[in-house]
Amino acid sequence: MVRQSIGYLVALVVMAVTPAFALEDGDLSLTVTAEVPGGATPYPREMVLLRIRGTYRAQIALEDLRQPSLPHFGWTQLGRDHWSRVTIQGQEARGFERTVAVFPQGPGRFVIDPFVHRLTIVDGGERRVVEVRSSPLPLEVAAWQGPGGPDAPEPWWLAAQDVTVTDQWEPEPETLKLGEPARRTVTLDVRGVTADALPPRPVLRTRGVLTFAGPVERQTRITPAGPVARVTYRWDVRPGVPEPITLSAIAIPWFDTRARVMREAEIPARIVGGRAAKVTEEAPPPPASPWRALAAGLAAFGLGLGAWGVSRHREAPAASALRALARAARRRDARGFHAALTEAARRDPALAAAWRTDPGIVLRLDALDAALFGKGDAPVPDLAGLARDLRKIRVPAAIPDALAPLDGKRTAQA
Repeated sequence: MVRQSIGYLVALVVMAVTPAFALEDGDLSLTVTAEVPGGATPYPREMVLLRIRGTYRAQIALEDLRQPSLPHFGWTQLGRDHWSRVTIQGQEARGFERTVAVFPQGPGRFVIDPFVHRLTIVDGGERRVVEVRSSPLPLEVAAWQGPGGPDAPEPWWLAAQDVTVTDQWEPEPETLKLGEPARRTVTLDVRGVTADALPPRPVLRTRGVLTFAGPVERQTRITPAGPVARVTYRWDVRPGVPEPITLSAIAIPWFDTRARVMREAEIPARIVGGRAAKVTEEAPPPPASPWRALAAGLAAFGLGLGAWGVSRHREAPAASALRALARAARRRDARGFHAALTEAARRDPALAAAWRTDPGIVLRLDALDAALFGKGDAPVPDLAGLARDLRKIRVPAAIPDALAPLDGKRTAQA
């Protein structure tokens, strides 16, 4: 009888000092798994999702999940913790889940220390604190073997799920005249990285175009699938020459973490100032010039001589531009052809106005504009034939009004 009493007391003491009071093995569990698309070995700075999942068959009053320090990783938590009711082997339990995105900073084999979930449970009317630990998680990070990579100074290493480039201008660059400004705004939206991982502002520089860089804006939006980062670059752009200038495209290489291949996003090439010449071509009245007075003087000595002089002086200014136009046509250089055309119109507006009186010429000039400044699907017209026909057109000889004032038309007097 005494031995039975002593055994009963020992059992009570053991139960009293047991941390998981009245709990069985498997009632409290915490696991951590690493997820990479396709189960691949991640590269440095590539997002790895840590899924922390707990299953608890107990009444929980308070909880606190303690995360290890993660010294070799950048990290961000994706949203709030999620609690749910689950059934395990026919018994109701509480389910817990947290997702943390980690970004290894270099290659190697690492071990993620245990997460510790500190729970205050209620059992038999009493509260007890227990700690549930996950197992250490080994994680292998591969070294990049291709060109460039995380350790190369250039190009910038960007490992992402998706990259989208948006290019906006206000106003459109083709409409700019010499010295007029436009604001260019380029936005990169990148899935699977935080904003600090996005590249610095690219260099936007082309001879003949003035650029002034504005501030860079970065932001990160957290989603259940991972962070989505955005960076916005701005420039003020001005054409510095009257000819159209092409701002070259800028390539942004990035590693597709889903397909496991390198890709390129692109800030597209744009033509700056390409339609300033078109405005000039459509303004046929030439400005007042000194040779108008000379033509009036010549008319006093002979109308025929004056008309001949007018014709000769009108053709001479565009001669060099027309020769450049012919050379560009022989090279099949559409942009050089358009630049020479612009220069000829600038030097001799009356000649440009004469071109616009020929419907066939107008159609082919419009086709050239569409090929250069349209959506890219319009064919380039026959440049050699167009150059030949342009050179055939002459400015009609006009008999000047000897009494016309130098500053334009006379107004009627009351």
